[in-house]
Amino acid sequence: MNNPFDYIPDAACREAYGQLCARIRALDDSPRPEDAAFCRELEAGKMLGVLIAADPQGTRHTLYAFSGQLGSGGFLREGFVEPVFDYLRPDGHFKTREADISRQNREISAYAAGPLAEARSEYARHKEEADAEVARYKEQCRISKTLRDARRATGEADEAELAAMIRQSQHEKAELHRLRRRMAATLEPYAARLEAARTRLEEMKERRRRDSEELQQWLFDHTQLLNARGESRSLSQIFSATPLRVPPSGAGECCAPKLLQGAYRRGWHPLAMAEYWYGRPKEGEVRIAGEHYPACRGKCLPVLGWMMQGLDVEESPGGKSSGEGGAGAALQPEVVYENRWFCVVSKPSGMLSVPGKGRSLSVQQWLADRYGAARMVKVAHRLDQDTSGLLIATFGPEAYRRMQALFATRRVKKEYEALLEGDYRALGVPQQGHISLPLSPDWLDRPRQRVDHTAGKQAETDYEFISVEEGYSRVTMRPLTGRTHQLRVHAASTEGLGMPMAGDRLYGLKTVGTAPVRRLCLHARSISFTFPADGCDYRFELPVPF
Repeated sequence: MNNPFDYIPDAACREAYGQLCARIRALDDSPRPEDAAFCRELEAGKMLGVLIAADPQGTRHTLYAFSGQLGSGGFLREGFVEPVFDYLRPDGHFKTREADISRQNREISAYAAGPLAEARSEYARHKEEADAEVARYKEQCRISKTLRDARRATGEADEAELAAMIRQSQHEKAELHRLRRRMAATLEPYAARLEAARTRLEEMKERRRRDSEELQQWLFDHTQLLNARGESRSLSQIFSATPLRVPPSGAGECCAPKLLQGAYRRGWHPLAMAEYWYGRPKEGEVRIAGEHYPACRGKCLPVLGWMMQGLDVEESPGGKSSGEGGAGAALQPEVVYENRWFCVVSKPSGMLSVPGKGRSLSVQQWLADRYGAARMVKVAHRLDQDTSGLLIATFGPEAYRRMQALFATRRVKKEYEALLEGDYRALGVPQQGHISLPLSPDWLDRPRQRVDHTAGKQAETDYEFISVEEGYSRVTMRPLTGRTHQLRVHAASTEGLGMPMAGDRLYGLKTVGTAPVRRLCLHARSISFTFPADGCDYRFELPVPF
């Protein structure tokens, strides 16, 4: 069985997906409205999966799945596997309790618009009247004080009159205090009614929250996933041992869990599996129709980790399992310059800049071994694992602080060179320009990034095409910011250049024909800056290896 997080589909999976696409295209001519609705929903963007499995007699079978639900039919569609747990049955516990929560939503809205709004309005009206009454009396007091002050200013008032003025002032202040108390007393029943209405609304919301959480927990407890040994475990049990603790919404509804569950229920042994994107990319995501993708890590990594127990799963290509892939770090880095403050390293494609979760050697570890602990060497910035090129590391905390300040204030100029899929001229892309697309992590499918105009961090890139070479366009890219996967997303996104980088296993085309692309064609070609310790200008260049 292939590793669903890092794989190249085999011939059987490619053939099965081609047959599935043919079936979907044939539905366009169907007279049934539900078929047309199904096709339109897929065209809007959906992950589709295929699984090749063998029964106990050795006969091979193909299973198909779509991710999530279909608006036109929930979990069920002829020709596709059933869900892991069909909680959408109209007469089932979930739909019954969901209907009750929906009823609570309507009651909450009606109460907020009815009794609460009436209590708030009534309180506001009486408070306005009370405030007006107090304001009128305060105005009388102000006029009275003005007259007294004017009389005192004449100097004609005798002691008796002055004493009377003081008594009048004291009386007016006491009366104002009594008036405020009376007005506050008249407001008390209206304030109490408003507070009771607010309390009632909060109680209704709390009940809804509690019922929603109980229903969600019921769903997690009753979603039972099988593995190849015939064992069963709930979503709650699977995620309890993870940092998330609680399953994310939609866990178990992706293609891979559905396919494995479908095979196990039939008593079949899974042999190969692949997931493909069908239709348009969802908003902000970089997906290419017809390309295969790894299973998402946020929802599927814990789930599939359980479901694949008992299977003989292949090691990932190059011994990697991150889904970011590459040819592996067979090459060694090379120090191309060194002084007392920093060194410049040529990082090969496939090597980490800093240590990751696995045991792969990183540039940071390689430098630490080379220079020893006394030099306190530290990588000052990062390149993606699959990106090759120039990387700077510093010696000691002071040099690191200064280099970090240069990067933070954008005083380090970097140039990258890349090969992009397609001819930019034929695609109508300007020869040079500026890309401004905010990016944010796809939290449930790390390390992927997505275009996010709402909460993303601004990412800026200048570019200039150099040449066109046998269906590829060579381009120089100058990042003005340093977001994760910035150049790759800016190249691949339809809001950017719409031309994925050759060999980009996350955002681009995964294969040339049936052969895997050997590496990501992105190279940090040059870097330049003025280092404050000596005031010298530095510029380093490294030939492009592709």
